[in-house]
Amino acid sequence: MKTVTFASGVGVPALGQGTWNMGEDRARKADEVRALQLGLDLGMTVIDTAEMYGEGGAEEVVGAALAGRRSEAFLVSKVYPHNASFDGVREACERSLRRLRVESIDLYLLHWQGHHPLAETFDGFEALKQAGKIRDYGVSNLDLPSMEEAVGYGAPATDQVLYNLLKRGIEFDLLPWCRARGMPVMAYSPLESSGREQAALLGHPALRTLADAHKATPAQIALAWVLHQDGVLAIAKAVDPVHLRANRAAADIVLTSDDLAALDRAFPPPRRARALDMR
Repeated sequence: MKTVTFASGVGVPALGQGTWNMGEDRARKADEVRALQLGLDLGMTVIDTAEMYGEGGAEEVVGAALAGRRSEAFLVSKVYPHNASFDGVREACERSLRRLRVESIDLYLLHWQGHHPLAETFDGFEALKQAGKIRDYGVSNLDLPSMEEAVGYGAPATDQVLYNLLKRGIEFDLLPWCRARGMPVMAYSPLESSGREQAALLGHPALRTLADAHKATPAQIALAWVLHQDGVLAIAKAVDPVHLRANRAAADIVLTSDDLAALDRAFPPPRRARALDMR
């Protein structure tokens, strides 16, 4: 599988697992745990979660999935903006560590920017890093002006943003800026999240045509397109084993220059700066 490398030198697979909506129904926990473990078996070792997901429930699912397998995973979690003061970020991280049943988090992100100054949040992250509670830190849902501010206060490892064929706005400014600095971008909702927008994406004739040509599904082509982008790590969520295996197979699809051109015609890249898309 293709890999992406952080500035620290750590390389990870370009396709990871998301946990949005996990941990909200106890009756589904066993299936969610098995799904994450199957993903690890398939080589999707990046697991992305957050204290917001299920108000800690998703972190508990991840903790159960990693029992005896912590060394196999690259673990990402996020702190609520209202918890992102110097003391708050450290307290939130301790709570996440307990739910995750781990001693450290590989990559800890500010979920989005709130009222606490980035400088204060990053000071909290640095303290956590020095204490061995996290190995690296970054941000999520920050646009280019905010990223330019952020790098003045610290060294974020990544920006996790909404990115897919329908939401290509970051290609105009944010993505080139990150690439120039060797900073991988983490793409959430690579297949969209709302039912209406996902239907618009996966039902597009151009995507269906390419899917037929590659003997794949439209979702696999859409995911393969995100994975094709340089310096981008896609976070895809799945619980059904068939869905999980389909996601993994998408990482092996090779899109040709003609395929990419057809997708550009169907889903045009941005020609001007746009407001950052967020879920």
